[in-house]
Amino acid sequence: MATTTAKSPTSEPKPEKYDKKPERSLLSASAQGATFLILLQIGSRALTFGVNQVLLRYLSPELLGISTQLELYLISVLYFARESLRIALQRQSWSYNTNQKPETKSDGGRRDAKKAMEEREKPPLKGSIDANSPAGELQTIVNLSYFSIYFGVPLAFGLGKLYLRSTTPEIRETPYFRESLDMYGVAIVFELITEPAFVVVQHKMFYKTRAMVETAATLVRCLVTCGIVMLASVAKDDAGVLPFAVGQWAYASTLFFMYYWQVWKIASNGGFSLISMPISSSDKSQYIMSYFSRPLLILGGSLFVQSAVKHILTQGDSLLIATFASLQDQGVYALASNYGGLVARMLFQPIEESSRNLFAKMLSPTTKDKKPDSGRVQSAANILADIIKLYVLISIVAAALGPEVAPVLLRIFAGSRWISVGAGAVLSTYCYYIPLLALNGVTEAFISSVATGTELHKQSVWMSVFSLGFAGAGYMFLRVLGWGAQGLVWANFVNMALRILWSTIFIAGYLQRNGGSLELSSIMPNVGSVAAGVVARAALARQKKTFTGDVSDITKCSAVGGALFVLL
Repeated sequence: MATTTAKSPTSEPKPEKYDKKPERSLLSASAQGATFLILLQIGSRALTFGVNQVLLRYLSPELLGISTQLELYLISVLYFARESLRIALQRQSWSYNTNQKPETKSDGGRRDAKKAMEEREKPPLKGSIDANSPAGELQTIVNLSYFSIYFGVPLAFGLGKLYLRSTTPEIRETPYFRESLDMYGVAIVFELITEPAFVVVQHKMFYKTRAMVETAATLVRCLVTCGIVMLASVAKDDAGVLPFAVGQWAYASTLFFMYYWQVWKIASNGGFSLISMPISSSDKSQYIMSYFSRPLLILGGSLFVQSAVKHILTQGDSLLIATFASLQDQGVYALASNYGGLVARMLFQPIEESSRNLFAKMLSPTTKDKKPDSGRVQSAANILADIIKLYVLISIVAAALGPEVAPVLLRIFAGSRWISVGAGAVLSTYCYYIPLLALNGVTEAFISSVATGTELHKQSVWMSVFSLGFAGAGYMFLRVLGWGAQGLVWANFVNMALRILWSTIFIAGYLQRNGGSLELSSIMPNVGSVAAGVVARAALARQKKTFTGDVSDITKCSAVGGALFVLL
C-alpha cells in the first residue's frame, strides 16, 4: 500500500492511495485456484461416480449405511484436528506484505520505522529462522500444522474405541468390520502427517500441485476399491466394507508420498523445513517456546469452538440418522446425499475454499485501528455479490429440473432396486436443499475470513441454538412423523435457512462498519429468469407422464433443460 509523507509540519497529508496490484495478484491466484479446484472436483467426482455405479450393483443399502458411519468417523477426526488451524493459517500475512514500508507521518514515526527495520536486519539466532523473512512466514505455518498431528492421532484412537463400543451387534458382525475400522484409523494418521506439506501448498496458492496430487490419490482409491470388490466377487467372498477401508488407506498413502515429494524441494530452496524449527523474533511474546505463533494459535483456538459446532451441524444429519433410522434408511440417505451433493462438491466447494482464502488475504487489517482498507472491503463485497448471483441462477436450475430429473437418472445408473426403497423421493427432495447448501458455504466462508474471536464465539452460540432446533425437527420428522430419510432432508433445510439468515445479518453489519455495501438488487434474479424456471418445472411435470424408465427419458429432460439454459 502506498504511504503518505508530509511536506511540512503543518501541511495536511495527502490521502493514501489504494494500491490494487496486490489485490489483482490475489484475484488472479484465487481465480486460477478456483479453476483448478473445480477441475479437481469434477475429475475426482467423475471417477468416484463411476466407481459407485460398479459398487452399487454389489452392495446392499445396509453395507452402504455402515460405510457411511466409517466415513463419518474419518471426517470427524480430520475436521476437529485440522480445520480450525487451516482457517487460522490462511490469515497469515502473504509474502508481498513483508517488504512493505511502514507508514511515517512524523519524525518520531520515521525513528520508529528505522528501529523496526534495524530489528528486521538483525541476524537470526543460530539454528533458527528469522520470523520476518519469507522462510520464517512459511516455517510459522509448518510449525503450527503439527498441532493437527498432536491432537488428531489421540482423537482418532479415542473416537475409534468409542464408535466400536457404541455399534450394534449387527454392525460388529459384518465381515471384516474390525479390520476396516483399524484401516480407517491408519488412513487418518497418514492424512494428518501430510498436513505440514499441505499447508505450504495452500499458503502459496499452488492449486495446480494440489489438483495433481489429489486427483492421483482419488484415482488410486477408485482402482483399489473396485479391484477388491471384483476380486471378492470372483472368489465368492463377502468382503463387507473392507474395499472402502483399503481404498481410503491407499488414498491417504498417495497423498502423503506425493505432497512431500512436491514440497520437499520447495522447502529446500525456500530456506525453511517441513520439520518443526525454532523461529527467531524480536518480540519474544509473539512465539510460544520460539516455535508457535501466539496470535495464530489463539485464533485457531477460537476457531476450533466454532468449527466444532459447525461440524456437528454439518454432520448432524449423519448423527441423527445413525441414531433414529435403520441401516437401510441410512444407506438410502447416503446414496441420495452423495448424488445430490455432486454439484455442491464439484462446483460450490472449490469456490468456497478459494474465496475464503481470497477474503482472508484481501480483508486483513491494514491500518493502525485494525480495520481493512475500505477499497478492498467494497471489492470483496462485489466479489461476494457475483458469487451469490451465480448461485441463485444455479439454484433456479436445480429447483426447476432436479426433482423430476434426479429419479430418472438414479433408476438408470443405480437400478430400480434403489428406487423401490425410496431413494428417488429422497433425492428429489434433496434438490431443494442444494441452493441453501451453496449460499451457506460462501457466506460462512466470508465470516470465517473476517470475524474476530468474540464474533466467532457469538456465531458458535447461535449455531448451537440452531443445532437444538435441528435435532428437534429431526426427531419430529424421523420418529414422530416417520418420514425417514426424506424427513431428515427437510430438517436440514430448516437448519440451513436459519444459518444463512444469521450470516446475512453479520455480513451486512461488517460491510456497514467498514465502508462497504452489498445491494439486494445485485444478487436477485430478474423476473424473466424466475418465470423461465417456473415454466420449465411445469413442462417437466407434464413430460413425466410419458417417462418409460429408459435412456429416452434423459433426452426429454435434456430438451427442457437446454431451453431453460438459453432463457437464463
